[in-house]
Amino acid sequence: MTRARAFRYDELQRLSRGISERIQGRFWTFQSMYTCRECENEINQATEICPHCGTDLTAPIPGVEEAGAKPSVGKILLRWGVLLGVLLAAVWSFLWFVVPERHGDPTAQAEARASESLQEARAALLDYASAQGAGFPRQFEAVGERVRTAAQLALSVNYQLQYTPGPVDANGTIRSFALQARAGNYGFRNFYLDDTGILRATRDNRAATAQDPLY
Repeated sequence: MTRARAFRYDELQRLSRGISERIQGRFWTFQSMYTCRECENEINQATEICPHCGTDLTAPIPGVEEAGAKPSVGKILLRWGVLLGVLLAAVWSFLWFVVPERHGDPTAQAEARASESLQEARAALLDYASAQGAGFPRQFEAVGERVRTAAQLALSVNYQLQYTPGPVDANGTIRSFALQARAGNYGFRNFYLDDTGILRATRDNRAATAQDPLY
């Protein structure tokens, strides 16, 4: 190796070592230095007291420990209990306003409504005959709004009203009639009521008649 080449080689070696030392120095500085959380000046990582502002760097940061702490089992159960209570209250309120209120036996309530509709229809027919002075009508609808209301009441509990006028006498007047309430549900009573005001009923699957027992 010539002297010129040896000189160049030595220069390259020194240059390479210098660059390596500078890189390692910066890396070490980066690893061993960090910023103070109070004054934001660079300090050594191992420093416990900041030389610039005197902050105790070993003390915990306020709020960090509390935020990272896990809630106890009692607090978790309390939160779930409150959430469940709110959910049940919401469901109960929804059902309170949406679901219709029902009390007692629905069969007995329906039968009571059916008998009530028969009594109302009979009262309307008697008033009609008294006002007209010509007996009872041939058609149920001729009585007017009162019998339509009675029929709607019966339909609301799945009953259907049927009107049967009596025979026409020599003067062309109908002196009697019969009313029946037919149940749309199996096992419900069927009712019979005439101008005498005696209400009769049967549980048989047929129309009630004047021969059935009293209700």
